[in-house]
Amino acid sequence: MAEMELAGVNLPYSLDAEQSVLGAILLDGNANMPKASAKLHPEHFYVKVHTDIYTVMMQMFAASDNIDVVTVLENCMKNNVFESQEEGRNYLVKLMETVPSISSVDRYIEIVEDKYTRRLLISIAGDILENANEGQTDTAALLELAEKRIYDIRNENQVKGLTRLNAVIVGILNELSELCANPDKQGIQGLKSGFPSLDKYIHGLNKSDLLIVAARPGMGKTSFAMNMATNVAKYHPEKSICVFNLEMSKEQLVKRMLSSEGRISSELMSTGRFDPAQWRNLADAAFVLSNMNIYIDDSSAITVNEMKAKLRRVDNLGLIVIDYLQLISSGRRDLNRVNEISEMTRNLKIMAKELNVPIIVLSQLARSAEKKDDKRPMLSDLRDSGSIEQDADIVLFLYRDSYYNKEAEDQRACKCIVAKNRHGETNDVNMIWDGQYTRFTDVEYVHAEQ
Repeated sequence: MAEMELAGVNLPYSLDAEQSVLGAILLDGNANMPKASAKLHPEHFYVKVHTDIYTVMMQMFAASDNIDVVTVLENCMKNNVFESQEEGRNYLVKLMETVPSISSVDRYIEIVEDKYTRRLLISIAGDILENANEGQTDTAALLELAEKRIYDIRNENQVKGLTRLNAVIVGILNELSELCANPDKQGIQGLKSGFPSLDKYIHGLNKSDLLIVAARPGMGKTSFAMNMATNVAKYHPEKSICVFNLEMSKEQLVKRMLSSEGRISSELMSTGRFDPAQWRNLADAAFVLSNMNIYIDDSSAITVNEMKAKLRRVDNLGLIVIDYLQLISSGRRDLNRVNEISEMTRNLKIMAKELNVPIIVLSQLARSAEKKDDKRPMLSDLRDSGSIEQDADIVLFLYRDSYYNKEAEDQRACKCIVAKNRHGETNDVNMIWDGQYTRFTDVEYVHAEQ
């Protein structure tokens, strides 16, 4: 970073803070070097000699060497940091004398880190200005590059070091104490899905989880996911829910949502032959949905990176829904379909972890599932790649016997099969499917209402 220069721009740095960090390490290497190494790299220092000294200290720390003024001077001379022994000794002693208070080393580290981030931002702004003036870079590509570089800075500043076990235990105990004090949340660590029987098994929609919802076409995958999205919006109005629908237009999707919320048949939504009561239901549903923080993107052939670029701009992101996996573009032509899907599921899991939100991804089942005598779906029926099962934290299958058997006793009965669950056991959850309203309802909830 010391080599970075911009014409006419004074790059920010703090000479006193840089000297104080290095001086504090020289005074007490055992206590202060671990603190510095957890947050600072050599490029965080602007002054060239400070970069070189800290590089030597990092090498010594990695080798478990004792760090003090004598040993650092010896290693600095080996690495040609100073021209003479006397010059090196005088400068290292000056660093130790510069430290105002060794107990404030954490603050000095923060200042050095802050100045480095500011220099990075200035550098990025310079690159963007240069590329924009040249006019050779596509505007969309320029925006994506700018977003990515700024996001990378944010991630770099969130360095995660080793955490002692007791700190993790304290956090867990505090979380469990909060759950015990709130009966409504007991057993639900994540966002409420709106399906209480399902939440008993998956414990809600948890941060960084990748949930796969799979079924044959026409089984109700999209309706189930959108029911869940609207439920989350109702229970957690402070959260933003983002929906990427690669198959339907946003108008088609919102019509379904209005049908489900207003209990208006999909046929009426197509014909518009409403009576006054139905118009009131539609107006009420429109009012409820309009006040939800749900955002819809109906771009086709979108990539995971393009989704991520859009999601970074969303405030208080709570849930992501993607409909559906097989329509996502990998942006690569050098991979076969299996490897392409594998890369996408891996990137989706990484995105869930980076953004720290649950992601619900819909997926198709292989056609071979239709040829089995028992049509009940299994993990091996997931289409295109075994990585879907591997990368997912939770896999849910939707299954209706009436889909295959028109003579079935209960045409509305549906099972949500929890086929994989990293948070607990697997089981079947009984639900009711109202096809005319494109709506799923928890059987337990219906019985409670009755």
